Amino acid sequence: MENIIPKLQEWVALYGVRALVAIIILVVGRWIAKMLRNLVERMMRKREVEPTIVSFVGNLVYVALLVFVIIAAINQIGVQTKSFIAVIAAGLAIGLALQGSLANFAAGFLLILFRPFKVGDYIEGAGVAGVVDAVQLFVTQLKTPDNKLVIIPNAKLTGDNIINYSANENRRVDLIFGVSYRADLRKVREVLQDILSKDSRILKDPAPTIAVLELADNSVNFAVRPWVKTADYWDVYFGLTENVKRRFDEEGIGIPFPQRDVHLFQTT
Repeated sequence: MENIIPKLQEWVALYGVRALVAIIILVVGRWIAKMLRNLVERMMRKREVEPTIVSFVGNLVYVALLVFVIIAAINQIGVQTKSFIAVIAAGLAIGLALQGSLANFAAGFLLILFRPFKVGDYIEGAGVAGVVDAVQLFVTQLKTPDNKLVIIPNAKLTGDNIINYSANENRRVDLIFGVSYRADLRKVREVLQDILSKDSRILKDPAPTIAVLELADNSVNFAVRPWVKTADYWDVYFGLTENVKRRFDEEGIGIPFPQRDVHLFQTT
């Protein structure tokens, strides 16, 4: 027991200071890594670099610096970093391959290289739809319309179809309205044209389409397909649906069934 206490004191005196310095290196190094990441992102934003690239490069810089900080902290404790780095590198390579992280990392570079979407775009991919919040080293973050944060592995995102609803400036709204077989089709067309012409959000070019789509079992279905700015899509979609119903009621168009004046059929 008498021999253990002096050895313990000697060990604490030798390695305690090193451990304290290593902790300081980790804390300060992590703070510096964050600061440099923010600095790089600010510089890129000033040069008006695309936000998608800013987010990706910022995360890459932070991870790279953090690796150096960890190695420096381990070296301070007294571990031989040369052999340690070799073991870590080999283990990391195997781990990345087994975990699929290497594939996600490569997919992240492909997303930055080909840019099928950018931060702020509304996309659908890997079975999820939402606004792109960030493209990181291994994952892409989406915010759904109901404000949920969805994290998708990059490899899964690039391995499936990607629908970018924000890529083009204009977008077509597809709606279907059903009226009674007894309705005057010319009057229905005139009412629909009047509604579209009074909505300033609907583009004149390309001209909207109003046509009889099909003769269904209980209604004559009209296809109404106006073009709008992509940002106005949902406002026009909901507003037009309500306006058509109101005008049909006012004009007394069609009575397919006694309890209802007009049937509305919509497709997204």
